[in-house]
Amino acid sequence: MGAGRSATEQASAGCYVHVGSVTAGGDHGGKLVTVGAASTDEPDTGVYPAGAVRVSGSMEADPDVTGYGGWIGGYTVLGSSMYATSYYLTLDGDVDRTRPTTYLVGGGWGDTTYFETTRFWDYPKLPNLIRQYQLRADGTLSRWDMQYNNANATVKWANKQSAPGFSAVKTMAMISQTLTYDTFLANTRGGALYTIRVPRTSPMKPIVKKVRTSTWQAFDALVAEKCGQYGTMLVGIDKDTQSAYAYAVGHANGTATVIQGLGKVPATFADPVYFRRQIRQGDAQMLFGE
Repeated sequence: MGAGRSATEQASAGCYVHVGSVTAGGDHGGKLVTVGAASTDEPDTGVYPAGAVRVSGSMEADPDVTGYGGWIGGYTVLGSSMYATSYYLTLDGDVDRTRPTTYLVGGGWGDTTYFETTRFWDYPKLPNLIRQYQLRADGTLSRWDMQYNNANATVKWANKQSAPGFSAVKTMAMISQTLTYDTFLANTRGGALYTIRVPRTSPMKPIVKKVRTSTWQAFDALVAEKCGQYGTMLVGIDKDTQSAYAYAVGHANGTATVIQGLGKVPATFADPVYFRRQIRQGDAQMLFGE
């Protein structure tokens, strides 16, 4: 898709958002949202204890695991603790109950309002960069670098950096992941819409640009996916009305950003937690919405 095509034309040409969810009962659900349509995934049942999940980062899926029907993994806040979540599916598509599904990372996450994992890998080129982002209720945005020791499979959350000043933000969605920066699209309780670019430099200094001044306050969750070469397809979810709306967003450029409504998604969104579902690292398209 060329950069000259409109955001709506790009979205109509096959763009989608795979909206993942955690149900009240602890199942993993999902909806594949396209322009004017939505199909519902078969749930992965009993992944978590009922009612335990507060916030979930994006989940990646590997469909090609020898002897299994697939693997799903990511990071999730249960209660006040962060867990690495992963599970295997049997060849029949059921959750494999013989393998653990949650591994404790640590406590102190009870005030988390948003969490996301950025997985940058322009396969097969290196580097493969993974960073974690947390937004707390007091408006502090934090970032960690993930460092891996392949000799013993240990993972270290390293080089934590934080920036205050985001207490007005209601929720966010990642729209860019590049070698030099990550970008989030955020709505505020007052209805404004902003981009938050976070350069991959130290110290962490987010760059905030206003995109819209009003009307975005209803959305409790935002889920985004790449659409065309430079754009984004966005789904905003209103938990109060259990409804969602889709948008085609051009390459973000402050208030000059083109946003075109694609209408109400023809589905019910009744789950308490939403996140982005993506294919495994290396195969997932790198977001480039800003």
